[in-house]
Amino acid sequence: MKKVLMIAHQFPPIGGSGVQRTVKFVKYLPEYGWEGIVLTRDAKRAQLTDNTMMKEIPENTKIYRTPAWDFSEWPFPFNLAGKYVRRRVLIPDGERLWEIFSYRKALDIVKEENVDLIYSTSQPFSTHLLAMKVKKAFPDIPWVSDFRDEWTNNAFVKAYNYRPFRVKKEKALEREVFEMSDAIVINTPVMRDNSVKDNPDLKHKFHVIPNGFDREDFEGIEPGGRNDKFTLTYTGLIYGNTSPETVFSAIEKLNGEGLINLSDIRLRFIGRFKVEELNKMAKAHNIHDTVQILPYMPHRESVANLMQSDALLLLLGKGTDAIYTGKLMEYINTGKPILATIPVNGAAAKLIAETRTGFVSDCDDVETTARNFKVLYDYWKQGTEFFNPDRQKIAQYERRELTKKLADIFNELC
Repeated sequence: MKKVLMIAHQFPPIGGSGVQRTVKFVKYLPEYGWEGIVLTRDAKRAQLTDNTMMKEIPENTKIYRTPAWDFSEWPFPFNLAGKYVRRRVLIPDGERLWEIFSYRKALDIVKEENVDLIYSTSQPFSTHLLAMKVKKAFPDIPWVSDFRDEWTNNAFVKAYNYRPFRVKKEKALEREVFEMSDAIVINTPVMRDNSVKDNPDLKHKFHVIPNGFDREDFEGIEPGGRNDKFTLTYTGLIYGNTSPETVFSAIEKLNGEGLINLSDIRLRFIGRFKVEELNKMAKAHNIHDTVQILPYMPHRESVANLMQSDALLLLLGKGTDAIYTGKLMEYINTGKPILATIPVNGAAAKLIAETRTGFVSDCDDVETTARNFKVLYDYWKQGTEFFNPDRQKIAQYERRELTKKLADIFNELC
């Protein structure tokens, strides 16, 4: 079996959506002749942990952990200085120190394990800088860089309004990573198109492997029937310019027009949120009694909550046209309709349309969001079955099949 060094800063027992992609690749790569050897950070002081994800990893998988060097995880008030250093001093991100101090360990792993290929995944983008250094030390070993999110074209990165010097520096680093990579895996077709537009001479290197869902995560979880209240569930985080404001406004509008009954509605948020801000926003729209906020929970428990909902909520802000988000892939496999306020011409909207899995309105389009909500609410009220997703299309996003695509790229290189 061939060996691949997988450099992934986010890996169990650290939790969150960022770990899913790498975990599933490590889980299924052995079926295609590849053994994953993981280099990651330690989990000390990690803000999110999910020990259940460790069960996904093959027992014989070797996992090497190095100190995180993340001062933003230190106790208050030292974390405040750490957060400033992360965002304003270290380039390209706060994990640069981890990258620098993990280099020697990466070299040792390549030598001791006789690694056949190097794989790195971002975010953070420092993982690619670490992999690039290893590639320079071992130029004959192929390197595949995997971008779950865009780098310099990322709306959330642009929102920091970095100085021109830093923007130029990061663009140069991104270009060097692209040039040094033997193959580049991109999460969505829109991301690929954006990257090719900026780097037409490297078009041959870009491959699309989207996020997906794992059928095994759904095994033994029965879909819930009609709830006593119309239950609309959102899982994950809310950050950047992503906001439920449009949905709250739409519900307030429908209630004001007497078209819905607030006592019939439950808006369930599961994950890490600024609870006070979320509650304040709900109160401003006079819908606070409908909002239920639950803390971050293990992945399988989160999936069970999706399956027991009447509909699922997807939120993306402006400038996120290239994004799918990991939660969307699990949403489409639940058999529950999606209410999405997202860029209407973006990658996520196209996926929802292709799979026939929901209703889409633009990020700030209250009118259309209200109409879409009313459709879902009425079907729940009537107890009518209406949902007919395209299961054949959805099957293309199964993790095992996506891992085969990655293995095929590996096999082309060595």
